[in-house]
Amino acid sequence: MKLPDITVEDVENLEKWMDKMDEELEPMRFFVLPGGHPTVSYSHIARCVCRRAERIVVDLNQSEPVDPVIMKYLNRLSDYIFVLGRKLTKDLKADEKPWVPRT
Repeated sequence: MKLPDITVEDVENLEKWMDKMDEELEPMRFFVLPGGHPTVSYSHIARCVCRRAERIVVDLNQSEPVDPVIMKYLNRLSDYIFVLGRKLTKDLKADEKPWVPRT
C-alpha cells in the first residue's frame, strides 16, 4: 500500500490551523489537566498516542534514517491536538482545570 507523502506544507497547515484556533483562546497561564468533558479527554489521549509515536520515530531514527519532516509533523500534530483540546473545552463550555503543584 502506498501511503501519501508528508510534506513541509502539511506541517505548515498544522501550524496555520493551530494559530487560527489559538486566536479564539485565552492565553495559557497554567498547565492544563485532562478532562472537563469526554471529548476533551479523548483529545488528550490522542495527543499521548501521538507523542508516543514521535518518541518511537525518534528512536527509530537512531538506526534507520527517518525523513526529518515526519518527525516535525508528529511534533506539530501533537501540538495541534493539544490546541484542539483547548478549543473543544471552550466550544463545549467545559472547565479548563489548571494543574496546581502541591506546596
